[in-house]
Amino acid sequence: MSDPALLAVDWGTTALRGALLAADGTVLAEHAAPRGLLSIPPGGWADAFDAEFGAWRAAYPGLPCLMAGMVGSRQGWVEAAYCPCPAGAADLATQLLWVQPGRVAIVPGLSTEQGGLPDVMRGEETQVVGALQLLGLAEAESVNLVLPGTHSKWVTVRSGRITGFATHLTGECYALLRQQSILARTLPADDAAWVPEAFDRGVAQARQPGGLLHHLFSVRTLALFDRLDAAGLACYLSGLVIGEELRAQLAAHLPLAEVAAAQPVVLIGSAALTARYQRALAAWSVPTQVLGAEATWFGLAALAGTLRG
Repeated sequence: MSDPALLAVDWGTTALRGALLAADGTVLAEHAAPRGLLSIPPGGWADAFDAEFGAWRAAYPGLPCLMAGMVGSRQGWVEAAYCPCPAGAADLATQLLWVQPGRVAIVPGLSTEQGGLPDVMRGEETQVVGALQLLGLAEAESVNLVLPGTHSKWVTVRSGRITGFATHLTGECYALLRQQSILARTLPADDAAWVPEAFDRGVAQARQPGGLLHHLFSVRTLALFDRLDAAGLACYLSGLVIGEELRAQLAAHLPLAEVAAAQPVVLIGSAALTARYQRALAAWSVPTQVLGAEATWFGLAALAGTLRG
């Protein structure tokens, strides 16, 4: 293996991932562990970092390391202040928080504000930078991105800079309803079964008058009248909450005409989740492109390149 140019780390709430990267973002080696923020005791971040990546650092003395994600949160290793939008790769690079000067740094999150309400992200900004690099859109006039997850992010980029974003608690809402509401009693133990027509029905229902709080009760009534089986109900619920996210975002913040006329919406995330969003967006006639975990690595490589430049 050729010598790497960067140790890249994506350190989140429940897990961490690391990679040795070439200067162009090519992955030379990867490492993952279930050692996220929730498992690190106070004051234990440096020890956890050495335990997971000490062998690589010993093998490549002086190798710089960039970290993104919840490692820079208030409960993380060190809190990295949010960088206000609009912001691009150069802004993030100049506001890196150096945990070990010249060697280990944390990428700051981003903040924005709309209607007097602040919004924030950590980790997604690095994925956006990577996506723009991967797709050759770093200088594009307009790009719209969606990063599905526990807290989904809808991001607007203009000429290579993130100008704003909106967060939706879609994944968290689904999990709470799925596990702790009255609806949970009619749902299966896991989400292994995929019933696409039930998901589509939920997405379509979310566009009907009444609102999410009304539509959610139909999960219960469809079960009471044996209109959907347990697996179908789970997919229908997923369609409802994702459909509500799309309805709210496309109607209020990102008009459909603008999306259809511009660059396809870029989806970044796990294959299973981006497939659902791709299917839901297709129901709105919105074209999409999909990227996975590679966006983070290319984003960190791009930030490292900005420093070298």
